[in-house]
Amino acid sequence: MRIPVIATVVLLGVSACAPAAGADARFALVRVDQVGYTADERKHAYVVSQRSSSGAWFRVVDESGETVLSGTTGASTGSWNAKYRAVSVLDLSDLTTPGRYRVEVSGAVTGKSPEFRVGTRQELFGGLAAGNVRFFRSQRDGANVDGSLLRRKPSHLADRSANVYAPPRIDMEAYRLLDPALTRIGGPVDVEGGWFDAGDFLKFTHTTSYATAQLLLAQRDGSGDTELAAEARHGVEWLRKMWTGDVLYAQVGIGVGNETVRTDHDVWRLPEDDDRLDAPPGSVDHHIKHRPVFPANQPGAPISPNLAGRVAAVFALSAQLNAEHDRTNAAEQLRIAAEIYARADHDPGALVTAYPPEYYPESSWLDDLEFGATELALAARALGDPREGGWTAEADQWAARYVDSGSRGSPGIADVSAMAHADLAGLVGDSRRQQLIDDVRRPLQDAVALAGQDRFASGVAYWDWDAVPHTFGLMITALLNRKLTGDTSFDEFLTRQRNWVLGANPWGVSFVIGAGTTSLRCASHQVANLTGEVPVGAVVNGPNAAKHFDELNTFPTLRACPEDGGNPHAEFDGRGARFLDHAGAWASAEVAIDFTSTALLAFTLAAR
Repeated sequence: MRIPVIATVVLLGVSACAPAAGADARFALVRVDQVGYTADERKHAYVVSQRSSSGAWFRVVDESGETVLSGTTGASTGSWNAKYRAVSVLDLSDLTTPGRYRVEVSGAVTGKSPEFRVGTRQELFGGLAAGNVRFFRSQRDGANVDGSLLRRKPSHLADRSANVYAPPRIDMEAYRLLDPALTRIGGPVDVEGGWFDAGDFLKFTHTTSYATAQLLLAQRDGSGDTELAAEARHGVEWLRKMWTGDVLYAQVGIGVGNETVRTDHDVWRLPEDDDRLDAPPGSVDHHIKHRPVFPANQPGAPISPNLAGRVAAVFALSAQLNAEHDRTNAAEQLRIAAEIYARADHDPGALVTAYPPEYYPESSWLDDLEFGATELALAARALGDPREGGWTAEADQWAARYVDSGSRGSPGIADVSAMAHADLAGLVGDSRRQQLIDDVRRPLQDAVALAGQDRFASGVAYWDWDAVPHTFGLMITALLNRKLTGDTSFDEFLTRQRNWVLGANPWGVSFVIGAGTTSLRCASHQVANLTGEVPVGAVVNGPNAAKHFDELNTFPTLRACPEDGGNPHAEFDGRGARFLDHAGAWASAEVAIDFTSTALLAFTLAAR
């Protein structure tokens, strides 16, 4: 989750990799999409230099060193930061022959790009989506883990018999649990399985339902991949454990403690280490081994509508996928979806996302109920259930209220409106359909305006939380708009957002681990850090406001990464934003399932 772990902190010093004084001012950086471009799309690269590159020559060379495209750089579009005072755009659109290439620049400035390829959509994006699925498999908790990934071993088997506790009282200013001890209210319950939420070992219904829904959408709308289907099923099976028919459990584990309650965020370790603890009731480590379960609602009480809507959507999507070959199972999943949706609180106070809610702040819930009702209607249609019309009407009402609310969300953990709108558009009349399409386009139009002011054409604010997953959310929105309307006016924007997350950014880093030639090496991920393995396919938060890096998390057991503690990317920071490839830099280097599921859906839709 996007929250600092409370531990000993270390102040970030001067980078050991800062450029030497008097370095050649003619040296230029060439930023490209390190995965590559399709033959038929507009292609851009960026020359980043200390002085103007205007009039410099560039050439694109193939694997044999032959020049296949050449030209001159144009005028600078402006400076990036105090050191790199010129950014020029190269148009490589005439490069259409499949192959592997590199850009070389000479003359006023000199430099060369990483290698990239020109290929088909499936060649470029299918492999990226498969990597995202691999990350989910490496995040599994419980007995059913894949030992070939990150040296994983079964973990948290005590979750098979977990106790339920009253929601904890937490002071976020002091980052402290106010309860001397947690208050047990029920159990035992079986909540074994699921996925770790991020670089820690907590499990949340809020994020798991969001991620599972996106895996199911990717399976339904773009991929017959059996490994994707298996991961989606893994998410569905764990969410089934979190619903008793009366209570929806919101969370397994706790991250904020005190002197008498040590928590998930107080220890940097491998997850299987928790099973070996001798931690009887009353001991400080009891809730690390015997993890608490917290409910989202009291027995028989309404459920926070954000959770009710998105969890219902998961079971309804699963029903749609099973309707053709396993109608009995599909009917049962539709029953569960309808049961949870019907329990939604239509007049909520504070929404339940996690404990504490600051881990995942959310104010919008109308989109979640639209999502749930829409997928229920589609599941009913697939099964010939007469409730289709009623759920369609309810989805239409929730959508109308959402549009009137003025929210402008692109797909992300706090907003599912674009995905809901895209499916609902096929169930309603032309007038409402157009309103839904217009609402899908609104965040795109805002982002296009922002991209027009950015040197690298990014449609997000680098200095705000979740820049990378927000970019993938914009990609999904543009792809859904094109699917709904055939409108290609956002295609160039879509391409440049993908380019940005895969290397055509100031730092020259691909924010999908393992994709491209230069991606994150030091993920804020306990298992990867302690095993020395790489969480291939994971997506990180990316750049963030510089103030979030004044202090970094550290633990006695954290393996130093990078070993010298330096920051080779420091010279590329700018506009109030910073990116740090460091195991303690949770603000930029932590991986998460919601980040990665958003990328997976974007790549799956793009590969079609």
